[in-house]
Amino acid sequence: METRKKILEVARDQFSRYGVRTVTMEEIARMVGISKKTIYQEFLDKKDLVTEVFKEILEEDRKKMVHILEQEDGVIDHLVKMSQMMRERLSSINPMVIMEIQKYFPEAWKMFEEFKQQAIKADLINVMEKGKRLGYFREEIDTSILAKVRMDQITSAFDPANFANPEYNFVEEQLVLMDHFLHGIFTEKGRLAYHSQKAFQN
Repeated sequence: METRKKILEVARDQFSRYGVRTVTMEEIARMVGISKKTIYQEFLDKKDLVTEVFKEILEEDRKKMVHILEQEDGVIDHLVKMSQMMRERLSSINPMVIMEIQKYFPEAWKMFEEFKQQAIKADLINVMEKGKRLGYFREEIDTSILAKVRMDQITSAFDPANFANPEYNFVEEQLVLMDHFLHGIFTEKGRLAYHSQKAFQN
């Protein structure tokens, strides 16, 4: 189990830095200090390794989201920490990885699509409903429709065509879209609390 964990740690670091396709199983084995054969005792092939790395990242994010929502009233702090989490996660990943996962590792990308629907969308609906009850979000908003709109925003940023533009900043676009989305549903109470919490966190 310790060997498997170390392989996942090294693979995750290397994939995040250099992309998935350029990093070989031999390189990972060398960095872990094991033979290539040992990797294949833990993982069927590179596709299996990529899927397991991706699964680990998504599970970490899911746990963080649950933990954030459980704290205090869970709404404003949740939004600020989700923004920070998104910035940290996206900043730590080479954009090339996103394109490669979509194109060459459909099983791993399917996991992300499911995560969007089962975790991110459900989490967003929960936080919006809670925010409505606490007066942070406008009462008349339809949380299901707006959660779908937010999912579409996230999906649009992953369009491979975006990454062909050298001026495209994936992280900044996601943060701007999130900020715009939130200010469309905030009440004045929510807006003030959000900016106050952001200032406190900074």
